Amino acid sequence: MTSTDDTLPTAVRRGLVPVLVSICTVVAVVSSVGAPLIPTVASTYGVSFTSAQWSLTIAMLTGAVTVPILGRLGDGPHRKQAVVGSLAVVALGCVLAAMPGNFAMLIVGRALQGIGLGLMPLAMAVARDHLAPARARSCVAALSVTAVAGIGLGYPLTGVIAHYWGFHACFVVAAIATSAVLLASVFVVPTSVHLKRRPLDVLGAVLLGAGLTALLLALSTGGTWGWTSWPSAICVVIGVIVLPLWARHEVRCAFPLVQLSLLRNRSVLTADVTGLLAGIGMFVLSSTVIRLVQTPEDTGYGLGRSAMVAGLVLVPFSLASVVANRLLPSASRWVPRTLVMPLGAVAFVVALVLLAVGRSELWVVFAVMGIAGLGVGLTFAAMPALIVSAVPSHETGSALGVNQVTRTVGGAVGSALSATILAAYTLPGAVYPTDDGYSATATAGIVLWIVTGLLALGLPYARRRVSKSLVDESVESAVSGGFAYDVDSRRTHSVGER
Repeated sequence: MTSTDDTLPTAVRRGLVPVLVSICTVVAVVSSVGAPLIPTVASTYGVSFTSAQWSLTIAMLTGAVTVPILGRLGDGPHRKQAVVGSLAVVALGCVLAAMPGNFAMLIVGRALQGIGLGLMPLAMAVARDHLAPARARSCVAALSVTAVAGIGLGYPLTGVIAHYWGFHACFVVAAIATSAVLLASVFVVPTSVHLKRRPLDVLGAVLLGAGLTALLLALSTGGTWGWTSWPSAICVVIGVIVLPLWARHEVRCAFPLVQLSLLRNRSVLTADVTGLLAGIGMFVLSSTVIRLVQTPEDTGYGLGRSAMVAGLVLVPFSLASVVANRLLPSASRWVPRTLVMPLGAVAFVVALVLLAVGRSELWVVFAVMGIAGLGVGLTFAAMPALIVSAVPSHETGSALGVNQVTRTVGGAVGSALSATILAAYTLPGAVYPTDDGYSATATAGIVLWIVTGLLALGLPYARRRVSKSLVDESVESAVSGGFAYDVDSRRTHSVGER
């Protein structure tokens, strides 16, 4: 039987929500630490910008694999162990990244930190199962806002700490904060021994991780190794062979890591491809802007600002995405739902065009990120309702879970792609790319978002409309273990049999 507010000890009942909010805040801040530091990492370790970009890409990659894994663990009797263990791994990753060792140690540390991206599903699952319904809904809503706000806080905080105390100090602070919430979780997060143990698709996780890593290596280092070199060719072959094997395994597996069978639904497939492309385009822009802002002025085009300013530049993006998300329910009264996602894509295209033609001034870059944030907020806020309206009610959680994975994978690809394009415009022996490199990345982003908008415009919207409460509950189901839980026709959670 699931414990609720009335059955929890007093100390746990009072501390559970603050601890869950703290977990999501810390994880969001830690995940955003790498973004403003890429130029600093490159100069500190004497590596190329392409290699330094992996300090962001690797976290997104491990997050893409571990989100569904931790979501599944969150549906079983070992939820508390998964929470505590994940926080311990993130803390270890922060410690490794904080040590002034070699570059490989930083990458390993960032990879371990990426596991924290899967803690949001666990925190929501705890709230869902151990709080009274009304309190659980308000807690889940707070956790959703906290995740975005934490990223918005992490950008400037990272920049300030790196500016005054060095970038290793960012990970020292992250290690202390993570250790604090780890200790609190040991005493406050309830156990879930009442839940039935569900199989974990270990083989699916291994195949997905291996395939994505191989292709991202080829994408990000092909320019350095040579696109026709043996290392590049081997990585491409591994990815091309392993990912189809993973897809075949997922379709046949009784308890898959990702329920790919849902992609037979045209609406779900189109929404997931749209989410993938949007994720790529979003990280192409953010990674490019971080580089541009910190490029020295003597290059003739760089803005020559510090990591602190680079962190501040990303704040409008987070704030605008939150605003767009909150305004969408009101805007839907006069904007047809079929146009919301295309309008989001148009906003992002406008931002990229502005970056392409007017990036010589800092205020323009701030405006670019604000406009882009509105575009992302509209695009990603409209996806859940589309998916919920397109699939049977008992498959909503799984369908939204698949969409979450594709967006995370898109972020990893976008991070690597931006580095690859800029590396292609870096002359032999030069440290920084030419100005044309930034025009090329902006152009690539424009193409990606135009395709995204066209796909969104052609989405086969179901005729039935869904209430906001059902969408919110379905999103909660997807984020808090939606790979095994769904919402039935009575709008209550039920264990979805595969």
